[in-house]
Amino acid sequence: MSTVDNLLASVPIPRVVAVRQRFERRAVHDVERGCGEALRERRDHMAVKTGMRVAITAGSRGITNISEILRAVVAEVKMRKAVPFLVPAMGSHGGATAEGQVAVLAEMGVTEDTVGAPIVSSMDTVKIGAACNGLPVYADRAAYSADAIVLVNRIKPHIAFRGAFESGLLKMIAIGLGNQRGAEICHNLGFGRIEENILALATEALKHLPVVCGVAVLEDAYHDTAQVEVLLPEEIKAREPELLSAAKKLLPRLYVGELDALIMDEIGKNIAGSGFDTNVVGRFHTPYISRSDQDARITRIAALDLTDESHGNANGVGILDFISERLFRKIDLEQMYPNSLTSTVPLPVKIPMILKNDRQVIQAAIRTSNIRDHRAVRFTRIKNTQTLETLEVSESLTSEIGQHPGAEVSSEPYDLSFDAYDNLV
Repeated sequence: MSTVDNLLASVPIPRVVAVRQRFERRAVHDVERGCGEALRERRDHMAVKTGMRVAITAGSRGITNISEILRAVVAEVKMRKAVPFLVPAMGSHGGATAEGQVAVLAEMGVTEDTVGAPIVSSMDTVKIGAACNGLPVYADRAAYSADAIVLVNRIKPHIAFRGAFESGLLKMIAIGLGNQRGAEICHNLGFGRIEENILALATEALKHLPVVCGVAVLEDAYHDTAQVEVLLPEEIKAREPELLSAAKKLLPRLYVGELDALIMDEIGKNIAGSGFDTNVVGRFHTPYISRSDQDARITRIAALDLTDESHGNANGVGILDFISERLFRKIDLEQMYPNSLTSTVPLPVKIPMILKNDRQVIQAAIRTSNIRDHRAVRFTRIKNTQTLETLEVSESLTSEIGQHPGAEVSSEPYDLSFDAYDNLV
């Protein structure tokens, strides 16, 4: 046995109970139909005419029902006898390459066949102006050359800063449509200035880009589409902060948020920009989010695997304390580093302590949690930060869970199961 093996061998892993958490459910029954109806309600105000080439933005986030939403937009454009096409609007994601961004969309089920329109992917940009704070404004060349642009994006709290404008339609304009160059300009002065930059860059871009509307999407705590709203260009700046406030109320969370150790089965770019939602775990990689009393307080956080959809981009591992060797071997630095270099935040791509299997990851998290009795550890295991309706907690938390109106224990205590390689099954 190695020294690490000896140090961890005696650390007890607690028995757990299965827990079910309940959140407000707001799922739209037929998303494609609902999106189409929302678009038709604004039809008289949208300047889309016969023969126009219409660019529709497709981002890199794992938005539920994104194919259906984009298909509804494509159908509306075609109904007006215009010619739709998709442009990847994801800044530096996909390795900051045109081919990589098409691959990201394909992983999310967005292809020409699924949405009914071709994808025109290029990292080429054109300078279209200068923002009020002096920053140059760039836009995707294909989108800029279109006769009309339809923005599509989810409104959601950002993982690295707070403001009236976080992840949403304005960010899609400033960073998504700016490709790698626009993303770099927006991030260059750090997350302390990013809201100011998003607002300045997007305001100037809207003067030059033929945006006809924005499709704003909200999701509930179950990661289901909760609301689709179509905004005209002049409505976006006034309405987006209101939608962001609504989105924050819909976020999932850990009802028992004071923990010694949290284990996530997986992280990934399809889950969140940092691999996991920092708003859920209460640990952030910039100083531009003020902690609140509602934020989780967790001593040690670890992850066991990286989703295939991430293509080796393990951005966010640097926020963690421990990862498994399995996760580490999936990391592709060429996929991961462009995010950090563009956002100017190196912490998320640092490599934490690597343990050879899941058992040791859990034992290391418990051993370093600074509690007197490891057998009484406040421990939780989740699949990922998008899937919080079912989870496992240590037996010590049973009575606390039972007192919460939004959660219930759904099993008797049991031991976690490991395979012959000491990985969870």
